[in-house]
Amino acid sequence: MLVLRSRRMILPEGERPAALHIDAGVIARIAAYDSDDPTGAALFDAGHLAVSPGLVDTHVHVNEPGRTAWEGFDTATRAAAAGGVTTIVDMPLNSVPATTDVAALGAKREAARAQSHVDVAFWGGVVPGNAGELDALVDAGVRGFKCFLVPSGVDEFPAVDEDDLRQALPVVARRQVPLLVHAELPGLLTVAADAPRHNYRTYAATRPCAAEAEAIRLMVRLAEEFGARVHIVHVSSAEGVSVIAAAKAKGIPVSAETCPHYLTFTDDEIADGATEFKCAPPIRSAADRDALWQGLFDGTLDLVATDHSPAPPAMKRGDGTGDFFAAWGGIASLELSLAAVWSRLRNFGGTLSTLARWMSEAPAALAGFGDRKGRIAPGFDADLVVWDPDGNVHVDPLRLQQRHKLTPYAGRTLAGRVEATFVGGQRVWDRGRLTRAYGGRLL
Repeated sequence: MLVLRSRRMILPEGERPAALHIDAGVIARIAAYDSDDPTGAALFDAGHLAVSPGLVDTHVHVNEPGRTAWEGFDTATRAAAAGGVTTIVDMPLNSVPATTDVAALGAKREAARAQSHVDVAFWGGVVPGNAGELDALVDAGVRGFKCFLVPSGVDEFPAVDEDDLRQALPVVARRQVPLLVHAELPGLLTVAADAPRHNYRTYAATRPCAAEAEAIRLMVRLAEEFGARVHIVHVSSAEGVSVIAAAKAKGIPVSAETCPHYLTFTDDEIADGATEFKCAPPIRSAADRDALWQGLFDGTLDLVATDHSPAPPAMKRGDGTGDFFAAWGGIASLELSLAAVWSRLRNFGGTLSTLARWMSEAPAALAGFGDRKGRIAPGFDADLVVWDPDGNVHVDPLRLQQRHKLTPYAGRTLAGRVEATFVGGQRVWDRGRLTRAYGGRLL
């Protein structure tokens, strides 16, 4: 038995002093802060530090097996633990093999076994020709599926078109799992002519907001037709938010997320050659960033997930000339997501309960864990982050736990310092160090 006390316990009904009685990895009881401890219970008193439900990140590219040199389960879940993330859901790419059939899922699970420091679950992939594999993948434990409407960047995970989606969506609807969609339409992407390739706006112009908005319209139409749960990942634009708002107003089963980098950065602050900022869809204007924040506050956007997508520095820097088109697209921020979002949320008057809803409760529900993760409540897993919302974190890339240290947050000071992370009632991270190796479970 463990008793964990805090004067700032973030409960579903709000923030108050409380003591959690934790037994066998589960929250057994929520008592008054100064209640008597059960006989023989261990005590962790967080004092005035906040205790929030552990973050659930439903958009993580671990890349193992096959591209472990990019990131692996050991380093990715170390980064998660350091950032207060207690559950990740791994994307079906960029591993080799991609998670598009049961054998590939088995390889992924074997790679994650005995290497994970936090809980890990898996998405399956929808690619051309694998609709017949989807039922078996759900039976084997995937939480839903991911697809791309544009090239993914790796040959093992090709994009789908409307015909492919029409084969997959009946299974998605029948099995009542979500289909996560990278929403950009290939026909609306453009090619840079003679514009400077080291200029960020040159790159961003090739992936216009219209490509995202029209792709979302396609998915809304199909979601309505098939009655399938469609989730739009990494929404980046005001146009995208507007399309999703209209769909939700009609009762169409569409949900959506955005990412910390779209909520933090704007295109006008990205210097020539700063390829650490490259991602797809691209980081856009301040007006787009404001629309994303508004979309979260009004419920158009449901959650925040990282799209943690690391690559070796040589790939991320392209050919060394700062060419945005040669560089790999992806931002690694698993360890920094809580602080990155809180740094701006607090300036808008947001609360710790708001943060918990966007980064714990809603993603847990998306992945089908809403009855056991994402909230501090009796019967839920004792997945917790103990942190100081008023403490600052100076981002020193060399101290990050991810395999490769290149990050657009380098040198920034963020608000929100993680002190300890508990997974299933076990302390896995404490004041800058891992305290329990390989304590995560495969879900």
